[in-house]
Amino acid sequence: MKKLIASGAITVNSPQKSSDRKWTFMEKLFLGLTLPQYIGQALRNPFNWIIAIIFAVGIPIILGRFIFGLSWVTHSSNDYPWGLFLAFGLFGMVPLSSSGFLLGTACEVFGRHDLEPIERLGLLNGLLGYFFAVVFLLIDLGQPWRLPFPMVVSFGPAAVLFLVAWHVSTYLSVQIAEVSVSFFEWIGFPIGVRAIRKITLGLTVSGIILSTLHQGALGALFTYAPGKVHPLWYSSSFQWIHFFVSSIPGGLCMVITVSTIASKTMSWRFDQRFKDSLDRVTVSLAKGASMGLATYLTIKLMSIAHDNKWAYLTTGYGQWYLVEIMIGVIIPMTLFAYAIHHKKLPIIRFSALLVVLGIFLNRLNTALITFNWKLSEREIPHWREVAICVTVYTIYIVVYRFILYRLPIFYQWKTQEQYALAYAAKPETTILKDTEPALVFASKTEAKAFRNAETITS
Repeated sequence: MKKLIASGAITVNSPQKSSDRKWTFMEKLFLGLTLPQYIGQALRNPFNWIIAIIFAVGIPIILGRFIFGLSWVTHSSNDYPWGLFLAFGLFGMVPLSSSGFLLGTACEVFGRHDLEPIERLGLLNGLLGYFFAVVFLLIDLGQPWRLPFPMVVSFGPAAVLFLVAWHVSTYLSVQIAEVSVSFFEWIGFPIGVRAIRKITLGLTVSGIILSTLHQGALGALFTYAPGKVHPLWYSSSFQWIHFFVSSIPGGLCMVITVSTIASKTMSWRFDQRFKDSLDRVTVSLAKGASMGLATYLTIKLMSIAHDNKWAYLTTGYGQWYLVEIMIGVIIPMTLFAYAIHHKKLPIIRFSALLVVLGIFLNRLNTALITFNWKLSEREIPHWREVAICVTVYTIYIVVYRFILYRLPIFYQWKTQEQYALAYAAKPETTILKDTEPALVFASKTEAKAFRNAETITS
């Protein structure tokens, strides 16, 4: 894509392709390229061939799961009911999706407008993370047509799963509404943009309540199985708060990781505002993640002291617990402290990746590796289960990339009025050159109208 832009291709970042013509929907979908150009750049990307191989293997296995049943793809049993689908997919992706309510709260409630350039990325990360966590859950449960049953048919308000189901579904609806602003701008639906912006504060507050409750509720699920999870990963008094507090650095570090990958692979989509603010915003997010890690470590130590579990640290599981804490908490926190003070952005981004991996490791340990720790037999995931997880996560990456390429997440959607005002400031030119590669036109009539309006106002 960079080569096409360098050769003169125009990227879509406004409704207007030229002074007298708007972008069509198909042109927006193909990123302003012709169909041969779009197919050509897709075939030249080696990552797309890797995706094609994964899909060729994984999608038939996913279909086979629904045809032949869960036992065809997993070794799960009554002793080990939660396999990779939930340990990796649900319990792992949900905490990394907390960026939606964290950045929404910071920008819309606490007025941290300096974080606005990355707010939409945080909202999108939250939406896709929750959506694909539900996809993993549906693959594990099967019978997706019965999804409405816990919602409207079979009420179980005393069950934690009932709480989680309602929280996830309602919060997913809130996130769809928050991200829809970008979609409405892209398709040219200003009424929808104005409607969502009027209720942004209400959506944000709803997101705070729902996400806070169900992040903790996922941890509370393990209180159904006291004694099965190893004591170092289980505390009846602190289990819910372990999951909630760990989601704070997890969500912030996931945004840092995604923005880092995007800066290496799709920087052509960044506008100057995002480029100029990325390093500063990354440092700000790292500061928040550091405080979250310090809080999480403190609560973990409090739970061990409260239940007097120090003796377990000398066992084999205790050594594995220390490895998890070192990789996911202590080392990143130490590196963050150094890198933030010295403005070492590569170290900050590496530390954020460690936190993301640490969250996945913690959830795998809690739901799978240390589950039924007293049994001699251990569950080893079936190769088809691993293939399905890789396939679904690849679909997640493809959808993520598809949206980032098109919707105004890394760039600001420029309205026709903005270009007309810019043209009014330079009446001798008819083509406006922006910092973006795109060339956007404003008609002389529009420019004259805005100059007259400015004259009347002054």
